[in-house]
Amino acid sequence: MRVSNTVKAASLAITFAWLAGCSSPSTMTEGGEGSGTGTAGGANTFGAGNGSGVSGTGVGGSVDVANLRTVFYFDFDESTVRSDSIADLEAHAQYLATHPNASVRLEGHADERGTREYNMALGERRAKAIERFLAVNGVGQSQAETISYGEEKPAVMGSGDGSWSQNRRVELKYVSR
Repeated sequence: MRVSNTVKAASLAITFAWLAGCSSPSTMTEGGEGSGTGTAGGANTFGAGNGSGVSGTGVGGSVDVANLRTVFYFDFDESTVRSDSIADLEAHAQYLATHPNASVRLEGHADERGTREYNMALGERRAKAIERFLAVNGVGQSQAETISYGEEKPAVMGSGDGSWSQNRRVELKYVSR
C-alpha cells in the first residue's frame, strides 16, 4: 500500500511539472514590446510605392506613412507580433489615431505548410494580432478590417525556408487616407 501511494504521488508531481513546462508565457513585456528574437526573414517592404506620399502630423511629430514598412513577418506557426515590427506599427497607429477618416485592411498570410483550413485560421490570427496592436495604440475599431488569404497568395513561390519566411506575413494596406 505504501509503494502505491508513493507511485501515485510521484506520478502526480511529474504530471504537474509536465503541465507547467508546457504552458507558454506571454511574449509581450509590460511595455508592450515583444521578447522575440526573430529577424525579418528576408526582404523589407516599404510604402505602397505609388508615390502618393501620405503623411500626417501627430502628437509626436510628423508621420510619413509612405516610408514605413507595410509588410510584417511572423515566425513559423506563430501569430505573435515580432519586436522588429513594433516601431513601424506604432507609427502607423499614430497616423491612424490622428486621422480618424483613414482606414487600413490587414491581409493575413501563411506559408504552404499545413492544411488549407489551418493556414486560413493562422492568417486570420496574424491579422487580428496586428489589429489588436493598433487598437491598443489608439486606432479606432472601425479603422481596421482583417482578411485572411492563408496560403493562397504567396509573396514568393517555392518550397524552402527562404520563401516560407517571406510568405508568413500580414500586409497593411491603406483603404482610405
